[in-house]
Amino acid sequence: MQDNAIKPQALGRRHRVADDIRSVIKSLGLVFGDIGTSPIYTLTVIFLLLKPTVDNVMGVLSLIVWTLVILVSVEYAWLAMSLGEKGEGGTIILRGQLIRLLKKGRGAVFVTILTFVGISLLVGDGVITPAISILSAVEGILLIPGFHGTKQTTLILIAGVIAIALFAFQRKGAEKVAGAFGPLMLLWFIALAISGVVSITRYPSVWKAINPLYAVTFLYDNGIAGFFVLSEVILCATGGETLYADMGHLGRKPIIRAWYFVFLALVLNYLGQGAFILSHPAESKAILFGMIFHQSFLLYMPFLVLSILATIIASQAIISGMFSIVYQGINTRLMPMFRVEYTSPELRSQIYIGFVNWFLLLSVLLVMFQFGESKELAAAYGLAVTGDMTITGILITSIFWLRKNYWKSLVAFLVTLVDVVFLTSNVYKIPHGGYWSLVIAAVPLAMILIYTAGQRKLYRSVRPLTLDVFLHSYNEVYETVNKIKGTGLFFARTTKKIPAYIVHTMFMNNIVYEENILVSIVTLNEPFGLTSFFKEDLAPGLRSFEIQMGYMEVVDIGQILKNAGIVYEKGIFYGLEEIYTRNVLWKMFSIMKRLAPPFVQFHDLPSNKLHGVTTRIEI
Repeated sequence: MQDNAIKPQALGRRHRVADDIRSVIKSLGLVFGDIGTSPIYTLTVIFLLLKPTVDNVMGVLSLIVWTLVILVSVEYAWLAMSLGEKGEGGTIILRGQLIRLLKKGRGAVFVTILTFVGISLLVGDGVITPAISILSAVEGILLIPGFHGTKQTTLILIAGVIAIALFAFQRKGAEKVAGAFGPLMLLWFIALAISGVVSITRYPSVWKAINPLYAVTFLYDNGIAGFFVLSEVILCATGGETLYADMGHLGRKPIIRAWYFVFLALVLNYLGQGAFILSHPAESKAILFGMIFHQSFLLYMPFLVLSILATIIASQAIISGMFSIVYQGINTRLMPMFRVEYTSPELRSQIYIGFVNWFLLLSVLLVMFQFGESKELAAAYGLAVTGDMTITGILITSIFWLRKNYWKSLVAFLVTLVDVVFLTSNVYKIPHGGYWSLVIAAVPLAMILIYTAGQRKLYRSVRPLTLDVFLHSYNEVYETVNKIKGTGLFFARTTKKIPAYIVHTMFMNNIVYEENILVSIVTLNEPFGLTSFFKEDLAPGLRSFEIQMGYMEVVDIGQILKNAGIVYEKGIFYGLEEIYTRNVLWKMFSIMKRLAPPFVQFHDLPSNKLHGVTTRIEI
């Protein structure tokens, strides 16, 4: 009897363990692709600048190990991930938390601007990551006998074809192949760890590099040159920010557990590469691939294929992350309403945004052909990453301070100082190609600033009616005109102020239904949460219905209306603005508004019932 009672409990524990393992493996594909492919190019780039002496190798290895500890383990895995909200993470989450703590004032404005810059830098990073990852993996072809003389233009074309295929596939939905991402990345990290261990056995003294004294001594002995080496050392931590940004996919625990394994694999591989450099100082052009080639020629080709697959998975994670960031930006009214398509009938969180996809592809191809080689791309890489890390550090330090968690605030402040040191070391990259990441980041930043300023200007120019003034006219019209049978829906941001298009529709054109419902959608300062309800009746035949949604919710407005019993609507009305202006900035805003789909089309409401009412506005 007792055995029978134990068995279901044991079975339940086995199921939980199996689920935990599956979640950890899945996170390897979704979260760790970028940082996991950094060993392909990090040490190669560094030793283009340095001589492979024992002191230099030990110092650089120590810097890499402690960069992973401080910037990834401490800043993201411990501090940032402790500030998750309903399982979600990212810059916009931190902004929401900090604005609630600050409430209103100049501090909230400063935080909002920091958020804009952080989002834009992530886009800049999102362009360079696929370019350098795919190109550096393809360059491994040069070590294959008979392919040593392959022209760089050929390698760029191969990398370009891979990038085009990857981005063209996005519309079909990544979830169709996402199941293979985790196991492939697991195999990748195992290969990194084993190859590192094999190399370490031939030069075991590299283990001493774990001592931070080697890093301090290297920086002291090399002075300003050692300081600038930090701008390449940071390449080992690119992708560390995704631990926090992608937390919502699987939750905190699986990502933290996976990081223990990833950290060990990365450290073993970097130490192994260091041992290989010390054993073969003349071969520092493609250190990882050279190490594998010397260990086993038979395994080199499978490893090369695996490395290309790993870089594709890393790029896929970046692309999906960009879609999520832009979707958050749309819901929080920071960005125009780009057309969003749902690639999975089961998971509405699987989205595709065509404008973002093709902008990223064109930018990736541009930087590939502009820089030509992965080592040249490294000159542009790191500036956006360290900028984003610094902004994250400032935000989490402020949150811990305002919550009176002074111990964590102090640690976060010290980590932020390290971020600033790395950011400063990357400034020298600006004239050597780093300006490209700033140019790319400037596009979304300019878009956000123009769009948000334009929306504020437009709202002031529209001059909506206050509810009491509107109701006075509405009651007169409702009593006198012939009402249309059925229900009409009118979208408004809020019922406190009635937009001009509703005034024109009802009072100028006498379009009044037996039942008129004002529908407003309120975006919460929280990532998730969805409620909808009828508010008080405003007047005879006039009700208000409010939908409150978290800014990361993917909602079906039509289904919400049906669930509320609003199924007989005859017409769905929404406002359009025809903007007339001579100001260059407002003309750009006007173009954004024209190209973006209307609000109701963004939410995929039935097109046969939609009626857009245009109001001409001069700003």
